[in-house]
Amino acid sequence: MSQLTPSCRRISIHGRMTGVTLLLALTFGLLACQHQPSQSSLDQPINRHALVARHHPTVRELDPLSPFTLGNGEFAFTADVTGLQTFPADYQVGIPLATQSHWGWHSEANTEGYELSDTFQHYDTDGRSVSYAADMESPAGQWLRANPHRLHLGQIGLAMTTREGESVTPDQLTAIDQKLDLWQGVLESRFELEQTAVSVQTAVHPSVDQVAARIQSPLLASGQVQVSLNFPYGSQNWGTPNADWSQPERHSTLVFEQGPRYLLLRRRLDEAEYFVRVSWEGEVTVTQPERHEFLLATSQRELAVTVQFSEAPPRAESANVKQTLAASARHWPAFWQSGGALDLSETDDPRARELERRAVLSRYLTAIQTSGSLPPAETGLTGNSWFGKFHLEMHWWHGVHYVLWDRPDLFEKSLPWYQTALAAAKKKARRQGYEGARWPKMVGPEGRESPSSIGVFLIWQQPHPIYYAELLYQHHDQDPALLQQYRDIVFETAAFMADYPIWEPEKQRYRLGPPLIPGQEIYPPEEAFNPTFELAYWRYGLTVAQQWRERLGLERQGKWDEVLSKLSDYPLSDGLYQNSENALGTFEDAKHRRDHPTMLGAYGMLPGAGIDKNAMGNTLDAVLASWNWGHTWGWDYPMVAMSAARLGRPEQAVDALLMDVQKNRYLNNGHNYQDERLTLYLPGNGGLLTALAMMAAGWEGAPERPAPGFPKDWIVRHEQLHPLP
Repeated sequence: MSQLTPSCRRISIHGRMTGVTLLLALTFGLLACQHQPSQSSLDQPINRHALVARHHPTVRELDPLSPFTLGNGEFAFTADVTGLQTFPADYQVGIPLATQSHWGWHSEANTEGYELSDTFQHYDTDGRSVSYAADMESPAGQWLRANPHRLHLGQIGLAMTTREGESVTPDQLTAIDQKLDLWQGVLESRFELEQTAVSVQTAVHPSVDQVAARIQSPLLASGQVQVSLNFPYGSQNWGTPNADWSQPERHSTLVFEQGPRYLLLRRRLDEAEYFVRVSWEGEVTVTQPERHEFLLATSQRELAVTVQFSEAPPRAESANVKQTLAASARHWPAFWQSGGALDLSETDDPRARELERRAVLSRYLTAIQTSGSLPPAETGLTGNSWFGKFHLEMHWWHGVHYVLWDRPDLFEKSLPWYQTALAAAKKKARRQGYEGARWPKMVGPEGRESPSSIGVFLIWQQPHPIYYAELLYQHHDQDPALLQQYRDIVFETAAFMADYPIWEPEKQRYRLGPPLIPGQEIYPPEEAFNPTFELAYWRYGLTVAQQWRERLGLERQGKWDEVLSKLSDYPLSDGLYQNSENALGTFEDAKHRRDHPTMLGAYGMLPGAGIDKNAMGNTLDAVLASWNWGHTWGWDYPMVAMSAARLGRPEQAVDALLMDVQKNRYLNNGHNYQDERLTLYLPGNGGLLTALAMMAAGWEGAPERPAPGFPKDWIVRHEQLHPLP
């Protein structure tokens, strides 16, 4: 059942009433309820096409913060107002234009023979000297951080000239009208050049790493519009520019094969190699004005072209533009009609429409950016923040929502990577003198951690694989096959967790750290210990790991139980949970009230065994009243909302999700903007979806009412959403 809106309250009739009075009361009630949806309408399935269509994003001018991306989870293509990548320089100040994939990586030659051991620094750990790859500023550290890096596979744009033959600049385009049709997965772009119309239809094939474009304009026939392909060298920049155009001599683009309607190119950059098949329809002339540039021209008014990228030469002819558009038109409606849906359109609160917009666009962006075969980077397949590498502590925020929105398959595709990286994680643990597997933070596809003065000391990514395995086990109705599938990951992860804590005989407790940097990354590793969130996650992870042993008919691990029974209490001071025990009594100090308020995650993201609800409620109030929101990150707002929801404070949950601060800004294209350096941030999108699913479908121990995390006067319609454990 839905909740009553503010304009429709239940009428309570007290005492004896005359017929006239009763009639007036009932009439007033009917008028007050005239906008209340009938129960029968609320029981109808959500009109998913209408839900999606009311949030198709559009642009009418070049906006560096609103390019649109097309993709399939393994491959993505980000386009400007022309529907292609015509003006990349104008987007460098915003969201970059790129063509990226999960398989496209590059490393410069390691001429100095750098090894991870070149970055080791040693830290005292309860009397032991333990090595950490912390020297990130050394030459070895810089090279190992930047390599491998994700490749910009190639720039596909329009080469346009005026009647006088001058190159066209963005300000010469008029009548710009661009729409991303989310339901079809097609980008429709229209503009005029010198009062002549140009239209471009762009799509990415849902199962092939291929861009398809249909360009229509009289300017094609006159030669003023051509299709341009350019190929760069790999960039070792942290973010933008994500391509190096200054070293054409360091890579090659050769014609590998040629036919009447296609060109197959072989690209080589040091040890990296990939192929690009360019196919077209009709009469097309191909020229190569520069070493890495190709132009496609036609005498007709329409040019249909596809560009397929692959690690090896394609075995079959590419799908043409019509076939690619048809495949997209089948795939995307099926995507939107499967999995979860959240409809807030009947809620009077004006904030509801914005939340719904963010949810729809976040579902699209995560599907094309973070649903592939590797854990995603924080900027997905759009930019090269952290050199395109992925951060394992962020995988929770990237992936948990897929299960809650009933699309576990989109999460499970990335989990086999943990099996391939298990050997490296075990090697790291052994090197540091621990049992089991220690999962890194910043990492590339090969599993080797990246040097960092912060990341190598983080531990809150460690229990994640146990959480994922348990989440999927419960979602799949406790399928015993999953116990076998993930047992090694669960047990090796738990073995490190039981061996890592330090025993304090004088206090008869196990302590986490030092050295350690908590999720709130503001403390030196030598000082931080016993962070609240990590203590809660340690309890969760070891408890679940023991349950897995019992489900598999194995005895409980005595050491795991001992750590569980004697793990340090949560740091509490002045009735408030602290982010870590080294910060006791300092909550009022402004320097401690910045970065992630992760203590709230102990009772929000997690069920918080042993957490005092009153103290956590007081902590939530203190955070909302005094935190430095300018020094936070996009997933902090969903984390706050989840804590508020679990504490029974739905108004605070909605307020947190829509807090009007820069780090919680959601752009026209749906991306979560952070700052000029990090203009998109996908953990924010994934976190938003996780929080919304929890608020709508509930959580373990949630109140027995519809949408328990939303205010009672909101009308929340949802389908196929699942509670958070």
